[in-house]
Amino acid sequence: MEPFLFYLILPLGLLVVGGLVGLIIQRRHYASIDRREAATRSLTALTFDPEDWEASASSLVRGSVVMSPDHLRRFLSWLKGLVGGRLRSLEPVLDRGRREAVLRMKEAALAAGHDAILNIRLETCRIASSRSDGKGTTGVELVAYGTGITRARP
Repeated sequence: MEPFLFYLILPLGLLVVGGLVGLIIQRRHYASIDRREAATRSLTALTFDPEDWEASASSLVRGSVVMSPDHLRRFLSWLKGLVGGRLRSLEPVLDRGRREAVLRMKEAALAAGHDAILNIRLETCRIASSRSDGKGTTGVELVAYGTGITRARP
């Protein structure tokens, strides 16, 4: 085989295999998220603080996750970045990350005995660069936090 073909086929093959493995992992993660969201649906989660609620206990609850796209998604977003526009290949990574962070926060609240979370906030930050010049993103951390409360019973 010509060396040119080898150097062309090998990286493309690795991108395809990485993309397929990433797709399988993504589908499994979404299935896990759907199950866990159904289990925590009874927990009240609000982005504001209702003034008429009395709390018998409260604490800060948080959930965080670090997400990174597979190489195929990263390559596709690089190509799209050349011409500009919406990076659809990265949207599922951020969606899964947000939902996972909120779920971890809810699970922490339930483990602490709380029955509601108030003033929920989401934060996102880049935690790793993919290039030595500090540009490019390898991973992002998504954090969900709020005030977990146990409502006072009359």
